[in-house]
Amino acid sequence: MTYARFTVAYWCLLAFALLPIACAGLAKWGTMGTPANKGGYDNNNPRAWLARQTDWRARANAAQANTFEALPFFFAAVIIAHQLQASQVRLDVFAFVFVVLRIAYVMMYVADMAKTRSVIWFLALLVNIGILFLGYR
Repeated sequence: MTYARFTVAYWCLLAFALLPIACAGLAKWGTMGTPANKGGYDNNNPRAWLARQTDWRARANAAQANTFEALPFFFAAVIIAHQLQASQVRLDVFAFVFVVLRIAYVMMYVADMAKTRSVIWFLALLVNIGILFLGYR
């Protein structure tokens, strides 16, 4: 019987899938105990509440949306690289670097460091393209 191994790259998929949830939590940070009528988080109408946020909360929510947008390409690239039998060590390293870059991207987004954020976004895109082509022969 052959047992499938859960690779580092697959663990990175899980970590990246949880990142938008972390961004949403960050956007809501510190508002859960405040009543909605006093500006606290409104769980009855969360999207409208998030749409009214400003500054770092609004940026955390925007980072959440962008992270959701990046999910399909990252998932596809990792799965395709596995199917094409890419070097597992390279794939694991690339996937890990991608996740680290995307965490840094969220941090720069929330900190309102737009130029740095854009550079990190571009680097993460290049890494993701690299993942896609790791198994190319």
